[in-house]
Amino acid sequence: MSEPTSMPPEIKVSKSVGFWREAWTRFRRRGTSMAAFYFVCFMAFVALFAPAIAGTKPIVCKYKGHIYFPAMGYFKNTWENPVFQKDRFRKRYPVNLKEKDPLSWAIWPLVYQDPFRRIREGEMPGQPANPSRDEGEPNRYNIFGTDTRGVDIFAQMVHGTTIALLVGFVSMGIASTIGITVGAMAGYLGGWTDMIVSRLIEVVMCVPTLVLILALIAIIDRPTIWHVMAVIGCTGWTGIARLTRAEFLKLKQTEFVSAARAMGYKPLRIVFRHILPNAMAPVLVPISFGIASAILIEAGLSFLGFGTPPPNPSWGTMLQTGRNNLDMWWMTFYPGMAIFLAVLAYNLIGEGLQHATDPRLRSN
Repeated sequence: MSEPTSMPPEIKVSKSVGFWREAWTRFRRRGTSMAAFYFVCFMAFVALFAPAIAGTKPIVCKYKGHIYFPAMGYFKNTWENPVFQKDRFRKRYPVNLKEKDPLSWAIWPLVYQDPFRRIREGEMPGQPANPSRDEGEPNRYNIFGTDTRGVDIFAQMVHGTTIALLVGFVSMGIASTIGITVGAMAGYLGGWTDMIVSRLIEVVMCVPTLVLILALIAIIDRPTIWHVMAVIGCTGWTGIARLTRAEFLKLKQTEFVSAARAMGYKPLRIVFRHILPNAMAPVLVPISFGIASAILIEAGLSFLGFGTPPPNPSWGTMLQTGRNNLDMWWMTFYPGMAIFLAVLAYNLIGEGLQHATDPRLRSN
């Protein structure tokens, strides 16, 4: 009798974790990039909850039997209920709430300081008035000191974080939308489309962003921070477009794209479903660097007096005020350090993304 044949050993095939999960794993191995990522998350938290961190308006209060959220007025004036203007609070909530409604209650921000005005004597029970001019050194009630008008530096920096993040994300959101769309068209269609788009990119690259912003400010009667974001976004898409174009030129020749064409998929599905997800990894790197550049441009414009219009707090505007009062070191040190750390964080994130997504830079 023949001996029974032994079964071949079972071969275990490990499932691929996927490109993005592998890139995230490699990104987490870089301590500096992860520290920068956590710092950006902290900035986002501060920007989102700025009225609850520093302000003079209650986060939530009960007044005459109704619940209100006056602190939302820091984001937009119309979000603050008009009942407080009708009852003539004049932005003095602690005293007026008790005088006009003894049964009222309120939950206050962590730091009772306003980013737009000076705190006066008796405004908050047990808290003195803010010092002004060269007497506004950091103290118990003003941990970062005050400016020449007596406005708290810490409150201005907390609310200025919102502007810093808005400038970076909104401007690069515009730039990314334009750059990815234009670059994808040029790379996938090729021919005359590629030639025209390439010449357009070269023309836009010749236009200095700073000069264009200054020209726009000179033309518009009431420039806002949104105009600055739009200009930065409309001029900062060229690098993203060129990188997207190069990725599309490479990927449209691959086998999986040829298979998608053979299956009869329409060009839009091939572009957005098959090519674009595989081309996004290297595009994220210039987007991260662009956010840092946008923050630096806005701070530079505000420092020169052409940035965020008052009374909106901006780190660059605070630096410009501190330049005229060099003896008040706290007016330049804290906002300057915030700008430095924010730009450094985004640059470190961009560097980490580059090492995590580029196979040539990967190290085991």
